[in-house]
Amino acid sequence: MTIPGAGVVLQSIVNGLLMGGVYSLISVGLTLIFGVMKIINFAHGSIMMLGMYITYWLYVLLGVDPYLSLFMSIPSLFLVGLILQKFLISPVMGAPEHNQLLLTLGISLFIENLALLVWTPNFRSLEIPYLKKAFLLGPVMVTVPKVIAFVFALVLSGIVYFFLKKTDLGRGIRAASEEREGAMAVGINLKKVFYVAFGIGTACAGAAGTLVAPFFYVNPQAGATFVITAFVVVVLGGMGNFMGAFLGGLIVGLAESLGAAFMPGQIKQFIIYVIFVLVLLFKPEGLFGRNVGR
Repeated sequence: MTIPGAGVVLQSIVNGLLMGGVYSLISVGLTLIFGVMKIINFAHGSIMMLGMYITYWLYVLLGVDPYLSLFMSIPSLFLVGLILQKFLISPVMGAPEHNQLLLTLGISLFIENLALLVWTPNFRSLEIPYLKKAFLLGPVMVTVPKVIAFVFALVLSGIVYFFLKKTDLGRGIRAASEEREGAMAVGINLKKVFYVAFGIGTACAGAAGTLVAPFFYVNPQAGATFVITAFVVVVLGGMGNFMGAFLGGLIVGLAESLGAAFMPGQIKQFIIYVIFVLVLLFKPEGLFGRNVGR
C-alpha cells in the first residue's frame, strides 16, 4: 500500500464521484427491476453494452454526436426491455428464483455471443476531438466526457425519480413493488406496470452505455465490467431502493477510485468486495432499506 499526497487523494475523490454517477444510473435501472418484479437481471450489463454499440455505430456510420444518440439508445433499449419482459420474463415470473436467474443469465450470454458474432471481439473506441479536452478545477484535472456523463446521469436519474413520485403510472409501479395484491385490488394493471418497469430499467442501462462509450472501450464483454459493480451498489443501497442505489453508486465510485490511489493495480477492486461482504454480513437489507419509492 502506498500513501498518496493530498492532491492525488483529491483527484481520486473527484474521479470517484464522476464515475459514481454513472454507476448510480446503471444501478437505478437494476434496482427498479428487482424492486417491482423481484427479478435479478444478469442481462443488465449486456443491455448496457448494446447502448455502447448503438452510440459507437451512430457516430462511425452517420456522424451522430454521442450524446445526441441518447435519443436513440434510450427508446431502443426501452423497447428491448418490453420485448424481453413480454416474451421471456413474464412466463417465469412465478417460477423458482433459480429458474429466473438462469433465464437472465442465458439472455446475457445470448446477447454477448450475438455481439461477438456480428461485431467481432475487437476493442473499439470513439475518437472525438472535443471530448479529449480536460480542465483544471483548482489542483484537480477534470476530463470533459466524465463531467458530461455525470451530469446526464444525474438528470436521467432525476427524471426517473420524478416519474416514480409524481405520475399515476409511477405511483402504480411503487404500489406494485410494495404490495401486489393490494395494487391489483385498487385496479392497477400489473402487466402494464411490469412492462414499463422493465423497460425503464433497460433504458437506464442503455443510457449508461451511451454515456461511457466516449471514454471506455466498446467490446461485447464491456458490460460485464459494470454489472458486477452495479450488483454491489444495489446490495449496498438496499435491493429495490431507488435512492439507496443512487447514493450507493456514489459510495462505490469513491471507494473504487480511492482504492486505486492507495493500492496497486487491480487490487483496488478488493475494497468494493470487502464493502459488499460487510454489508451482507452486518446489514443484509442494505444501508438504506428496501423500497423502490424511496
